[in-house]
Amino acid sequence: MTDLRLIEDWARLQEVLTPFLVRCGTAALCGGLVGLERELRRKPAGFRTNILICIGAAMYMTVGLLVIRVDGQTGDPTRIAAQVVTGIGFLGAGAIIQSNGRVTGLTSAATIWVVAAVGIIAGAGYPILAFVASCMVVLTLVALREVESRFLDPVSTDDGRGVEP
Repeated sequence: MTDLRLIEDWARLQEVLTPFLVRCGTAALCGGLVGLERELRRKPAGFRTNILICIGAAMYMTVGLLVIRVDGQTGDPTRIAAQVVTGIGFLGAGAIIQSNGRVTGLTSAATIWVVAAVGIIAGAGYPILAFVASCMVVLTLVALREVESRFLDPVSTDDGRGVEP
């Protein structure tokens, strides 16, 4: 049987705790920025949901960077990131609803997906890039909503697409 530690040692904990808190804290801030916009629009995947998705993705990415196999080789964090993308895709699919020929929840599903990506960026150790990415997401949700409603409003064209504003 291999010699597995049941808890981390204090030296290792001191080494990884600050980066972990910075990465997950950044993810919470970024998820909160996006989630606040969604909450103000009264969408089901709002403030807390986006924070939790972003923190969760950051945690998975961070642990992927910390995992060391028994033979001393590091793990492959891209495999964990790929599984986050798959899992979040499943969660986002649950946000899409079709009823009476009208599809809703596409923007919520896309937001869930992109917030997980922001969390992966934060978890990989790039807090500034994560913040820039979350600002791009919020800008897309806020600024392009006006463009969409003014020039691409599906209600005025009555084409039955039912795109969520």
